[in-house]
Amino acid sequence: MNNYQSNLPINTLKELLITGTDTDAGKTILTIALAAYWQTYYKNQKLALFKPIQTGIGDRELYTQLFSLEQSLDEINPLWYKTPVAPPVASEKEGRLIQLDKIWSTFTTLREQKDFVLVEGLGGLGSPVTKELTVADIARDWDLPTILVVPIKLGAIAQTVANVALARQMKVNLRGIILNCIKPCSEQEIADWTPVDLIESLTQMQVCGIIPHLKDITDLDKLAKAASNLDLEKFLPVVSKVKS
Repeated sequence: MNNYQSNLPINTLKELLITGTDTDAGKTILTIALAAYWQTYYKNQKLALFKPIQTGIGDRELYTQLFSLEQSLDEINPLWYKTPVAPPVASEKEGRLIQLDKIWSTFTTLREQKDFVLVEGLGGLGSPVTKELTVADIARDWDLPTILVVPIKLGAIAQTVANVALARQMKVNLRGIILNCIKPCSEQEIADWTPVDLIESLTQMQVCGIIPHLKDITDLDKLAKAASNLDLEKFLPVVSKVKS
């Protein structure tokens, strides 16, 4: 459908980067929905959750609350700053360097030990990781298959077009787009704010589904169900399902 999406076979994938058009796009919701789906249906496959850098309280705490992961906290999140701002700013405020070598080492170890690694990015593709690098740079340099989460709201079309253009410019292996209801949305609002045909026409990238608004993000059954309604074969490896 497009001229920059990787032809890498799905069943060879070992990791997936989940990024967004902005902060609060719904990256965490997609991450935990996919994790809930994986632990429901792929019980004999080893999954890792990985948050390379976190600033403030949030994702790693939620991961450990929801899932019994065979990972230490440092393996889930090797670099943490207490100040909830962009990593380069948090690094200066707290006087601690951003150790990309530590992050890379942790990631490569997880990739060797696990069947699949879900990587949740910080902010959007253009968000800074260091003073020189953005999330898009990391996605490219680490050769991470990537899914873009777009919040359903007014202005979402422009944000999507801009982020896909950035992915194309940076040669990110973008595999698709997921729309996310950050608040209760009617079908008409979804159609008005994020028309799938228009987004796909403008970006030449497939929309792989919509995540409904979830009141309780700790309900693993509902999270797994939300994930099951996505076009998962576009970005998850093909493995045999096991349902107890």
